[in-house]
Amino acid sequence: MIYLVVFLGAGLGGVLRQAVNVGAARLLGFGFPWGTLTVNIAGSIAMGLLAEFFVVRSGLPQELRLFLTTGILGGFTTFSTFTLDAVTLWDRGQWGLAVGYVSLSLILSLVGLVAGITLIRLIGQGQAG
Repeated sequence: MIYLVVFLGAGLGGVLRQAVNVGAARLLGFGFPWGTLTVNIAGSIAMGLLAEFFVVRSGLPQELRLFLTTGILGGFTTFSTFTLDAVTLWDRGQWGLAVGYVSLSLILSLVGLVAGITLIRLIGQGQAG
């Protein structure tokens, strides 16, 4: 049942993300990733609200928590979870780990993206030649 709840939430989150991306492109153009910036900021705000709300209302069902966080926010943006993890480390006084986590996440994600692009380009060149 938990997987179904997350699945449904992720679908809704993905639809919301697409709506924000399309709306931002129509309003502001395609020259800057306004949609992505918007969902990352909105998702982080929503994750902060939900995380603290769940602390205050600890009796809420786990399915609701997973539907809203892992499901909807996970489908909307994984950046919200990244920011929650970073702030949690910081709040625990693990500043070095927090900085390391943020740095590694950004650097290795960018390197991973470039590696994936490069690999596909190399495969494409091998097939073309």
